[in-house]
Amino acid sequence: MEHGKTKDTRQIQDPVCGMVIKDIDKAPASHYEGKKYYFCSDLCRIQFDQQPENYIKKDEEPGHSHHH
Repeated sequence: MEHGKTKDTRQIQDPVCGMVIKDIDKAPASHYEGKKYYFCSDLCRIQFDQQPENYIKKDEEPGHSHHH
């Protein structure tokens, strides 16, 4: 095992609060529509599980427009 090397260089963010998840192996997670989401705490996971559509549309809404 090599120290200092990460398996995944992408930053995973909690979709509820936006916090960067540093250790996804220990982070609470939830599945929604075939995708796995990671959270900073069980509280954020519970909020997501209650209304996941409130948290994923912000980033994944197809055809979202930028106003100039």
